[in-house]
Amino acid sequence: MTARGPLLKDELDIVIPTIRDLAFLEQWRPYLSPYHLIIVQDGDPTKKIHVPEGYDYELYNRNDINRILGPKASCISFKDSACRCFGFMMSKKKYIFTIDDDCWVAKDPSGHEINALEQHITNLLSPSTPLFFNTLYDPYRAGADFVRGYPFSMREGVATAISHGLWLNVPDYDAPTQLVKPAEKNTRFVDAVMTIPKGTLFPMCGMNLAFDREMIGAAMYFGLMGDGQPIGRYDDMWAGWCCKVICDHLGFGVKTGLPYIHHSKASNPFVNLKKEYKGIFWQEEIIPFFQQVVLPKEAVTVEQCYIELAKQVGEKLKGLDPYFTKLAEAMVTWIEAWSELSGCQKAK
Repeated sequence: MTARGPLLKDELDIVIPTIRDLAFLEQWRPYLSPYHLIIVQDGDPTKKIHVPEGYDYELYNRNDINRILGPKASCISFKDSACRCFGFMMSKKKYIFTIDDDCWVAKDPSGHEINALEQHITNLLSPSTPLFFNTLYDPYRAGADFVRGYPFSMREGVATAISHGLWLNVPDYDAPTQLVKPAEKNTRFVDAVMTIPKGTLFPMCGMNLAFDREMIGAAMYFGLMGDGQPIGRYDDMWAGWCCKVICDHLGFGVKTGLPYIHHSKASNPFVNLKKEYKGIFWQEEIIPFFQQVVLPKEAVTVEQCYIELAKQVGEKLKGLDPYFTKLAEAMVTWIEAWSELSGCQKAK
C-alpha cells in the first residue's frame, strides 16, 4: 500500500482456486481486500463456499464454466487446481495475482509481515534482464545497480511478464521428495529477486504467482489435468514451460524470488504420487522437448506462438503417450475460448 492507496487497484484481479471456505482471507485482509477477487470453485458445484465479509468477488463453479464456454469447457480441468486458469480467462484486468487457499501471510527475518502482492507489483513494473546476468541480481532494486562489465546497451532491460514468488514453511516438493523428507521445512529467507536467463526453463509454482495478463495471459494455460486425465500436479509447471519458451521468443522477462508466502500445510504425498507418477517419467522427455522448441519468426503474438507450440506438442510428444494429442487439442481450444472471450470483453 502507498499513501495514494492500493497499487494498481483498478488494474489487477486476484484469482483463487478452491474447494473450501476461504477463511484464510481474513489474514490477508489488510493487503487483498481492496482488490477484486475471482474465485474458481472446483469439485461439487452445489457446495456453498463461504467468503469473508468485505471482499468484492465473483465466484464461478463448474456449472458456470460449462454455461459460459459451452463445448470449449472441455479444456478446463476438473478436480485440479488447474481450474484457476478459467479465472484468468474471465478477468478484464491487465494484471493477475493468483494464490492458493493454504497460503498465509509470511514474515521476514525481522518479524514484519510481507505484503506479497505489493512485491509482485514491484517486480512486474520493473524491467527484467534475461539477456545478460547481473551478479547483484535485480539491478533495479534500491541499493543495487549494474555491475562493472555489464553492457550499457542492455541496461534498459525488457518488460517483465511474470513474477514468480516463493514459500516459507512447507516447500513445493514432489511426492518422492516429500516421502524422503516428511518433516523438512523451508526456513531460509533469501532477500533477492532475479531474472531467469533466456533459454533457461524453470519449475513454475502457481500458489504465489503474478503476471501481466495482457502480455502473457493467453499462454497461462494450466493444461488438462486432474479428473479423467492420467496426470495431475503438473499444471502450473506446464504453463511455466510454455510461457517461458514464448517469453524468450517475444523478448519478455520472468522474475523469481521475492515475495514469500507461508505455505501452511503439505498435501498427502501418497495421493500426490498417484497424481504425479507418470509425470515424473514424462518430464525427462518433456523438458528436452521445450529446450529444443523453436518458434517461427512469423509468430509475433502470444496466441500465434501458443498455437504453434500446440502443433509441436501434438507432433513431437504424441509418441510419449496419447494424452499429449489430447493436450495439444485442448491447448488450441483454450486459445479459441480465450480469443472469443477477449473479443466479447473488448466489444463491451
